[in-house]
Amino acid sequence: MAKNEFICDCNVIHKEVVDKINKEIPNEKTFHHLATFFKLIGDETRLRILFVLDQEETCVCDIANVLSMSKSSISHQLATLRKSGIVKCRKQGKEVYYSLDDEHVTKVFEIAINHINHKI
Repeated sequence: MAKNEFICDCNVIHKEVVDKINKEIPNEKTFHHLATFFKLIGDETRLRILFVLDQEETCVCDIANVLSMSKSSISHQLATLRKSGIVKCRKQGKEVYYSLDDEHVTKVFEIAINHINHKI
């Protein structure tokens, strides 16, 4: 395979394609939020927490136990994920239970795992 095999060697602008994409392209604020979302979930500890929460709504103690981590380190990561809208919580008596914020977060996470499992 030649080094430059995948470099476009033409100078043709496909106006219909460019116009179609320009109508749909998100604004800069949307891209900023998207980049922030991926940075937040790009941390292995947070991904492990998301995996646990994808399985079941769970309290900090149980997450810490499953991941063999301290409650304080789990709480710190959960606070970051909660502030960014990736996870949510509900209080029941003295316990606080965490879950993925909505079906969009669940789908992104599950699709990513399926993609990785498909490739390895």
